[in-house]
Amino acid sequence: MDILNALLQGFATAITPANLLWALVGCALGTAIGVLPGIGPAVAVAMLLPITAKVEVTASMIFFAGIYYGAMYGGSTTSILLNTPGETASMVTAMEGNKMAKSGRAGAALATAAIGSFVAGTIATVVVTLFAPYVAEFAVKLGPPEYFLLMVLAFTTVSAVLGQSTLRGMTALLIGLAAGCIGLDQISGQGRYTGGIPELLDGIEIVLVAVGLFAVAEVLYAALYEGRVVEGQNKMSRVHMTARDWKRSIPAWLRGTAIGTPFGCIPAGGTEIPTFLSYATEKKLAKDTDKAEFGGKGAIEGVAGPEAANNATVTAALIPLLTLGIPTSNTTAILLGAFQNYGIQPGPQLFTTSATLVWALIASLYIGNVMLLVLNLPLVGLWVKLLKIPKPQLYAGILIFATVGAYGMRQSAFDLFLLYAIGVLGVVMRRFDFPTAPVVVGMILGPLAEAQLRNAMSIGEGSPAVFFQRPMSIALIVIVLAVLILPRVAKAMGRRRERLQAA
Repeated sequence: MDILNALLQGFATAITPANLLWALVGCALGTAIGVLPGIGPAVAVAMLLPITAKVEVTASMIFFAGIYYGAMYGGSTTSILLNTPGETASMVTAMEGNKMAKSGRAGAALATAAIGSFVAGTIATVVVTLFAPYVAEFAVKLGPPEYFLLMVLAFTTVSAVLGQSTLRGMTALLIGLAAGCIGLDQISGQGRYTGGIPELLDGIEIVLVAVGLFAVAEVLYAALYEGRVVEGQNKMSRVHMTARDWKRSIPAWLRGTAIGTPFGCIPAGGTEIPTFLSYATEKKLAKDTDKAEFGGKGAIEGVAGPEAANNATVTAALIPLLTLGIPTSNTTAILLGAFQNYGIQPGPQLFTTSATLVWALIASLYIGNVMLLVLNLPLVGLWVKLLKIPKPQLYAGILIFATVGAYGMRQSAFDLFLLYAIGVLGVVMRRFDFPTAPVVVGMILGPLAEAQLRNAMSIGEGSPAVFFQRPMSIALIVIVLAVLILPRVAKAMGRRRERLQAA
């Protein structure tokens, strides 16, 4: 009852006209930021941090939260329509969503993304409301060995599931891991693999790689290999989901939410692991004609599951931020800075010292989810009309947005050369059927995995036995081996069965 009373008081604060207006502006701005490639919620919140000097604390935190999860809603739009993820979290959505758009089902893909985001966001918000202290208490018990093996699980899943060849997937992953090593060493502070270029001391920006591999490569590939564009426009699409789409989407939404919510609670985070795991799960569970759509004309489960996992992770990431003061992403790190600007330190005492603020923020998540659904579903038809733009003009617009977004991050001309070099690499990889997503995953998780491996080896005093001494780490090793071995065993048994039948 205490939680319910506190939540009702939070709603009383959140539904004041001023706070509702801030929530609406945040959601609308977040959606627009998600739609623009190269500009993520972290950049937007960072640019708007100065408002903390002028605006009351509850209103500004509700505003920033609206931008935070609004951008995750909007990020799916350009991923589906233009194969241009605005955030790395939308990469998986682009894989099946863009294929659906090209086969005339953009409306269904956008609808399942919007509704899946609402379902997952709402369920994850209930989890935040009810279980924040308990889940955070469990997450604290995980140590460096578990975090490292969790990332190894992500590497193996991504490499084994994406593309036609595991070897090509592993190669793409190694390219990403190598790129992630560029920059300053985390312990010694020495530059690594920079080639004497000062701009590389900070490493390569993740957004730069994502936009280069997806957006720029898409445009260059079309110009080089698809010949002169004859048709004036892409296919239009029905805006509504069919009964079959609903039947396939609902289980995928629930599975994606179940995968994403725990990952948001773990302070080692990011949305990349749960979205890829969700995609892998949906691909494994699909049967017959549904399975054939993966990588072909686009499977709706491949959009519904990862989008739900993405939004569940994003919402649940507020648990370690509020209860432990641990940010699990760039955006939550900047939100932590916003709290500190007001002289508030998130942590175990926050629910008692700033109860009004915390519960108003949690209540605003419920309100924001409804606002985003109301904002996004009617706009599906408008977004689908983007497909009516002739391809040459559309591709020119994508290049302009990508270039401006890349230059705007650090105002560096070097970043522009790097962006187009990455775009050329993306063209080569696409030409020879190498999956591009493992490159980005390797870059994001590589440095984190390196840090956790070093910490784990320090705990074990240099002995790898530390990975076999804890129940959770042993369970993760078993899962990693199962991901690598079981599909090959199943394939070998299938071939043997076919030979016996032929004989």
